[in-house]
Amino acid sequence: MMAVAYLSLGSNLGKREEYLAQARQAARRDFRRVRESSIYETEPVDFLDQPWFLNQVLEVETDLEPKALLDWIRGLEKLGGRQRDTPKGPRTLDVDILLYDERVVRGEDLVLPHPRLVSRRHVLVPLCELAGDRPMPGESRTFREILGTVEDPSQVRRHAST
Repeated sequence: MMAVAYLSLGSNLGKREEYLAQARQAARRDFRRVRESSIYETEPVDFLDQPWFLNQVLEVETDLEPKALLDWIRGLEKLGGRQRDTPKGPRTLDVDILLYDERVVRGEDLVLPHPRLVSRRHVLVPLCELAGDRPMPGESRTFREILGTVEDPSQVRRHAST
């Protein structure tokens, strides 16, 4: 059975655009349908002493169950040289599952919808390009409405590709 998942991509080390491009290429190879948001340059949140990120959201149609999708992501991050040295610190490639259909999952390794989705401008802005009128699972508010009330003051600006 096919599901629609939304994945957040982020990179703030090395050749950021290339890491995002590699992730998009892998998604196009492994999933039936892929839609892409614009790429945004975003200010770090939580751990501020690090370079700015490039962020993007992908909408994918997949037959992988959420845990298998998480395993796919971990493999992709590993190929991108991801090291988990500093929590919320700099990284070559970070991929998170934001949504998986309307499912709510509360596992040890996986929580869906992503627990910080509704509080992060760097995720909500690109997500709204693809699913702005979609309601948050379990709520009546759309992602565009949530973005309008988010308290995160970090800067998010459309990236001019080089």
